[in-house]
Amino acid sequence: MIIRDATLEDLAAILDIYNEVIATTTAIYNDDPLSAGEFAVWFQDRTAAGYPVLLAEESGKILGFSSFGDFRVKPGYRFTVEHSVHLSADARGKGIGTALVQALFPRAKALGKHTMVGAVDAANEGSIRFHEKLGFQQVGMLPQVGFKFGRWLDLVFLQRFIDGASEGPATP
Repeated sequence: MIIRDATLEDLAAILDIYNEVIATTTAIYNDDPLSAGEFAVWFQDRTAAGYPVLLAEESGKILGFSSFGDFRVKPGYRFTVEHSVHLSADARGKGIGTALVQALFPRAKALGKHTMVGAVDAANEGSIRFHEKLGFQQVGMLPQVGFKFGRWLDLVFLQRFIDGASEGPATP
């Protein structure tokens, strides 16, 4: 398996994964699948901002992808990013997600980021454990902020310091 930067040619396969996650899980609080055009805009915005979109590939098959982007748009949050990682159904539980998220850490550090945040559905205990194994800590929970599949969803925030410190970046 290799981890590499995604290209425009990869978008259809990545979108298939993303839309499967939308349709079958609460990992993404969207009700409707994204169109190819919507996903292309997301990809172009993300990469134009200098943020990575990485994918895991084996024998020519894309197994999953990860990325990060701005946590919030206000300048005070400029050292914080929010990440996401999504895998095809048959790639889950095989260490691929771990490799994809670990590959984001040096990219965030190279961009001078201090903190990475993840937002996980509170009922997704597997994802919460996954993040904790990667050094993320639960820092908050927002009850009933999402609604999908006919029920209210609670959102857990997890945080990991990228630069290994909690005092703030050495040179903001």
